[in-house]
Amino acid sequence: MMKAKISWRIAKEGLVAILRGLEEDAALKTAQALMQGGVKVMEVTLNTKGALDAISLLAAELGEEMLIGAGTVLDPEGAFAAINAGAEFLVTPTVNPEVLKVANRYGKPVLAGAMTPTEALTAMEFGAEFVKVFPAVSLGPSYIRQLQGPLPQIPLVAVGGVTVDNAASFLQAGAVAVGVGSVLLDKAAIDRGDWDLITQKAEKFVEAVAQGRES
Repeated sequence: MMKAKISWRIAKEGLVAILRGLEEDAALKTAQALMQGGVKVMEVTLNTKGALDAISLLAAELGEEMLIGAGTVLDPEGAFAAINAGAEFLVTPTVNPEVLKVANRYGKPVLAGAMTPTEALTAMEFGAEFVKVFPAVSLGPSYIRQLQGPLPQIPLVAVGGVTVDNAASFLQAGAVAVGVGSVLLDKAAIDRGDWDLITQKAEKFVEAVAQGRES
């Protein structure tokens, strides 16, 4: 898929599910439950056991309907392996120019983790498509708004502590999307196979994103 189209889909959906710590079978069932609730973009963090196998499986089974990426990408080797496994986008916790170089070489957008204005601008100068503001809950929606003041050209994604109750606030403040992990991917529900609950949580987050964009 073309880089511009991938970036457009991420911005259009406005919600990235963050899957961490699940092996292939559970990852697939979780992704299917999320899709039932309207979630169409998901990252699998590379610090998950069997992450590359899970990415390959998800891309093969759900790639037509769900955008699958790789998260917690720390180095260029991990970036290449994730792309080779089928990841359509990369998410990093830091600004790593070598990771960005690999992603740009293979036409994959990066959501580069940053906190300060300097980091955010540096990420864009090295070719990031989005800046992942982390930890969002510690900084608050007002930080997103303030960062947009001098840097309105940077698409910001709020990640870290985003909930159903505050997701709309981050979007209203200027974020183009939010990333959500354990609050959405309820580990206890997944362990007991309560896929309906995962779908219900997904529906609530999708609704919160829609509300944030309407207001």
